[in-house]
Amino acid sequence: MDYLLIYPPAAKPAEPPLASAVLLGHLRRQGLAADALDANLAGYLFLLDAARLGAAADPAPGTALRRAIAHVPRALALLRSPRGADSFARYRSAAEDLNRALAVYGREGERLSLGDYLHEGLSPFSPTDLERLAAGEARTLFRDYFEQELLPQVLARRPRRIGITVNYRHQALPAFELAGLLRRALPEVLLVAGGGLISSWAPLLQRRAAPLFPFDTLVAGPGEASLVALATEETPPAPLLADAAANEFVPDYSFVDPGAYLSPEPVLQLTASRGCYWARCRFCPEAATPTQPFRAYPADKLPRLLRQLAATTGARRFHFTDNALPPAALRALAGAAQELAGLAWHGFVRFDPALAEPALAAGLAAGGCRMLQLGLESGSQQVLERLHKGTQLATAARILDTLHAAGIATYVYVLLGTPQESEAEAEATLAFLEAHAARIDFLNLAIMNLPRAADFAGELPGAEWEEEPLGLYRSLDASDGGRAAARRFLARRLLASPSIRGIVHRTPPWFTSNHAPFFTRSGRL
Repeated sequence: MDYLLIYPPAAKPAEPPLASAVLLGHLRRQGLAADALDANLAGYLFLLDAARLGAAADPAPGTALRRAIAHVPRALALLRSPRGADSFARYRSAAEDLNRALAVYGREGERLSLGDYLHEGLSPFSPTDLERLAAGEARTLFRDYFEQELLPQVLARRPRRIGITVNYRHQALPAFELAGLLRRALPEVLLVAGGGLISSWAPLLQRRAAPLFPFDTLVAGPGEASLVALATEETPPAPLLADAAANEFVPDYSFVDPGAYLSPEPVLQLTASRGCYWARCRFCPEAATPTQPFRAYPADKLPRLLRQLAATTGARRFHFTDNALPPAALRALAGAAQELAGLAWHGFVRFDPALAEPALAAGLAAGGCRMLQLGLESGSQQVLERLHKGTQLATAARILDTLHAAGIATYVYVLLGTPQESEAEAEATLAFLEAHAARIDFLNLAIMNLPRAADFAGELPGAEWEEEPLGLYRSLDASDGGRAAARRFLARRLLASPSIRGIVHRTPPWFTSNHAPFFTRSGRL
């Protein structure tokens, strides 16, 4: 086998990984023998085994934990069945049982949930900690799964090269532990790491003479061209490869069973673009350190791609993972209602003025759009202008009205504690959300972390930064009044509002936007 692609834990086990599917499709189209393994889903299912949970629990577990462990098989079945969307109360109870059961593995300062993984003693942004895991000097709670199940599967495939995708910080520690195990078991195999997190680290790694141990090379950017080059070139790989070729969009999901994921119905990820067509928001890493140029899949071919994926996999729901779906893609989807009959999709968009057009919104709804995720960030026009957001609040209000009238749910993102945000500006956000609460189905309320490369010079006087070697964000010192004030405002003002609290409470726990479309007015197909 030329390549084996591995997607490591921990990420939400709700949908198959798009990165692995796109890379796999490209490698196979280039004539290379390739396969992929979703070690994230498999790792969760390994840890959620009832017998294994019982053995890991205290000899005399409390009533709540004992009940949660007993309910795990039923909870897994519910979250994998359309019945999971019949009752939000039963859905929430099942998710809570799974998370409570996973807590049995947290005795050594680790915490695993259905959405993330943290280790109190190790940092995903410390090269020293990453390399300690790779050397076997430390371990994660995934070690038994890696050794007992994953490693035998890898050895049976006899790969010449292994590519590990690390998209999120919650994957970093397990990925390096896995890479170390693979290096010891297969010393001659070429080990390559790529993905969103690796790409974000690229500016910090450019001066290193060698890649992070135990990898032979790291890939920044999409990865297709670099993986093919590594399979055909005789020269030793560079420590860091910059891959700007972003023309591949067609995924190959033949390596997974879409119905095995924790989702009331199978959902497949896809993308209509790479990069961001706006890329100006000052708080966004894509604008601060772009890892790839903006490129879009031909909009007129997008409806056909959805139908092809539905035909080959049996899935009827799709999740667009674009930073923001381009307007051309939206118009193509809206104009293909008949072709997309029986399918559903959701994804991120900007508050683009085109979405205020009732005809476009109606076309999107008829073409399967069930929910749109929109980054509002603030209800203050001054804050939006400081952030270079390019959003007009009056337009945003019209868009919320138009989407609601068309039957498209909205998942709105708010960012508190932005540089120089005043109390009056925070109150303006509260006022906007309350005024439009009837048009907002779900909310994500967050406090800002600044991208490491973001330029806010002179706007944070006296601020001191705490930075880790591979840290992506600059966290203000705990004494900073901005973040502390934002936390207080979130707790005492936003969440004290009955209308806002009601929206927050109907957001699916842990799976959030992945499962939100199942609990909308038009959630069922």
